[in-house]
Amino acid sequence: MKLYGVVGWKNAGKTGLMERLVTEITGRGFSVSTVKHAHHVFDVDHKGKDSYRHRQAGAKEVLLASRKRFALMHELRDEDEPTLEHLLSKLAPVDLVLIEGYKRDAHPKVEAFRAEPGNPLIAETDPTVTAIASDTALQSDRPVFDLNDTAAIADFILAEVGL
Repeated sequence: MKLYGVVGWKNAGKTGLMERLVTEITGRGFSVSTVKHAHHVFDVDHKGKDSYRHRQAGAKEVLLASRKRFALMHELRDEDEPTLEHLLSKLAPVDLVLIEGYKRDAHPKVEAFRAEPGNPLIAETDPTVTAIASDTALQSDRPVFDLNDTAAIADFILAEVGL
């Protein structure tokens, strides 16, 4: 599987760019999966539901399935957070995995950047950032795309990974 990341500081436009890239790239006939790193505790089921009750009772994993989808919930309890490599091994094969976050991992990335928050560019200190998608003109030794030019960003990513 080919990997490409989208990184950026909070409110930089990462999730919107990810969503548009998935739509654009799948629209071109490629299969895409995504991995999203969350810095906070999250839940995919709800208190009182059977799957929630199974986890609360101590189940290590709960597989919730229907005829439309399934979700595997794995409780880490006191374990370390799994590596990106370990998580990727859980995915079914696809043409491209887009990764939101995991900015410290070594895969190639495009940085989503908005001028308004005033954050520094990650690309200035991270050689794995191969391009920048920005809402403002920037000087960089890497390609700079308009943050909303999804087709051009998708073209770049697909060329970079050989698809």
